[in-house]
Amino acid sequence: MKQIGAVGLMLAILTGCVGGGEAPVENKVEEQAYTQPIHSYALPNEAVVKHLNLDVEVSFDEQKISGWATYDIETSADAQKVVFDVKDLDIKSVKVDDSLTTEWWLGDPREFMGQSLEIAIKPEVKQVSIEYSTTDGAEALQWLNPQQTAGKEHPFLFTQSQAILARTWLPCQDSPGIRYTYEATVKVPSGLLALMSAENPVAVDSSGVYQFKMDQPIPSYLMALSVGNLEFQAIGDRTGVYAEPSVLAAAAYEFADMQKMLVSAEKIYGPYAWERYDVIVLPPSFPFGGMENPRLTFATPTILAGDRSLTALVAHELAHSWSGNLVTNATWNDFWLNEGFTVYFERRIMEDVYGKEYANMLAILGRQDLGHTIEAFKDTPDDTKLKLALDGRNPDEGMSDIAYEKGYFLLRTLEENVGRERFDAFLNSHFSGNAFKTIDTEQFLKNLKADLLDGDMEKYKSLKIDEWVYEAGIPENCAVVESGLFAQVEAQLDTFMQGANASDLDTANWTTHHWLHFLRSIPASISTDQMATLDKAFGFTNTGNSEIACEWFVLSINKGYSAADEAIEDFLVTVGRRKFLSPIYGALAEADPTLERPRKIYEQARPNYHSVSTNTLDALLKVSN
Repeated sequence: MKQIGAVGLMLAILTGCVGGGEAPVENKVEEQAYTQPIHSYALPNEAVVKHLNLDVEVSFDEQKISGWATYDIETSADAQKVVFDVKDLDIKSVKVDDSLTTEWWLGDPREFMGQSLEIAIKPEVKQVSIEYSTTDGAEALQWLNPQQTAGKEHPFLFTQSQAILARTWLPCQDSPGIRYTYEATVKVPSGLLALMSAENPVAVDSSGVYQFKMDQPIPSYLMALSVGNLEFQAIGDRTGVYAEPSVLAAAAYEFADMQKMLVSAEKIYGPYAWERYDVIVLPPSFPFGGMENPRLTFATPTILAGDRSLTALVAHELAHSWSGNLVTNATWNDFWLNEGFTVYFERRIMEDVYGKEYANMLAILGRQDLGHTIEAFKDTPDDTKLKLALDGRNPDEGMSDIAYEKGYFLLRTLEENVGRERFDAFLNSHFSGNAFKTIDTEQFLKNLKADLLDGDMEKYKSLKIDEWVYEAGIPENCAVVESGLFAQVEAQLDTFMQGANASDLDTANWTTHHWLHFLRSIPASISTDQMATLDKAFGFTNTGNSEIACEWFVLSINKGYSAADEAIEDFLVTVGRRKFLSPIYGALAEADPTLERPRKIYEQARPNYHSVSTNTLDALLKVSN
């Protein structure tokens, strides 16, 4: 593995030698330079995109994005076509090298994959331009009316491109293994602010026209756009937050440690390669906790707990600036290389900023989540392998706690066996040596054997690495994490279950993580009267903390604690984060096999959800739309 080191990486970034540099003299693809994508129609070894110039207009009246996507391409010596991915796009015209018309055609549509857009070219072609507009079927886009925003006065738009939804809002070679730089001109209604995964403005331009530039090459799943009534507040010299005006102060308070996190991350794994790190707080319909769009993390408002207790999500998305954005999984079968590394790095950041005990609490909660996921996948055990087999499947099916938490525990097990100093040196080399490149599982394991274990195959076997990666479940050598603070939580719960008054429990200075462990540890024998006592003492039903609310609501449904019914329905109508929706609707479905109650709530709530969430919930509740 080529190692250029932290200083060398920074020099390469600044001089343009790693990403964002000058285009090669000839636009020729190196022979078999790319792994053939499994979730893209693109043929990158014949013709591959290198730079995008996007020129589009956003119409809220028509709920449409329309304009031109112009790509600089590299070709093989015998190239005859360049292939893009499109899904539910209206392709209006195509031209090559700015003036020449050409033949183009759309392939037959396939479930979740959309269609191929194939454009006839000759090897000397250097540029293709595609005129297009989005349609009502654009799954990446969520158009919100004013009532669905915090301010209730202006509409809002955001995209969610991961895993393969970028093709629903722009024609692209939609594979994580294909990276390109981009610039964009985006016209929006006057008075609204447009932001992208690029260099961003900090104030509204009255003209409604915004210019963007991303000099570092990224894959299409990191393309992002948001438009709304937004304002900016700086946190540090390289960090800041965007949000609707009524949300901005709370967001800035919550994210006060962002600059500390960035400094901590650089101290552990080298220089931040993306210049700025900002966060935008989106409306509550955003389907994920966060999305690591370079330079601008998209975040859910459900992390605004008021006590900075849920900011591990910020550390997670920041960590993606190294694991995922800088070094990217070659295919979605290798998703754990993005997420397992990021969870590991996230907890190292949290340890550095808040202490080891804090990070260990996060790891234990993660281990609990992993156990639940493995149980949920008991009928499909192959989905508990780190190396996935998603060929012919929607890659969204691979985005489970397996990639995140099993990946984390493999890395933590390695660290505990070889020592943190050695492991950190290895990961530093991993990030610097593969900067702005992609890597698959097999190449990573090859590097691990050579660089971390010095070719010691006996050590490799003793660590059960192949078992971790290629077999189901959790190997027996998994690192065990303990927490004295959680032991105290368990002692208080035991005291309560033995008859103590809830108000007499010693819960001073408990964080969200203490409460989550408390709720998860409640025995099945708890009565609804005992739940009412806890609710009166600690206000679980009406908590503003979404993580705690979700745990309490699932418990309430399972135990028939009807006092929480109204709050559950209000939560489901308001919040669109799939992490919370799936277990709550799942509990409702289990409690009511007729599905009458959950479907009634869902009918009201569904218009507030992004397609990422509705695709999951439609299947769960057996709803056809």
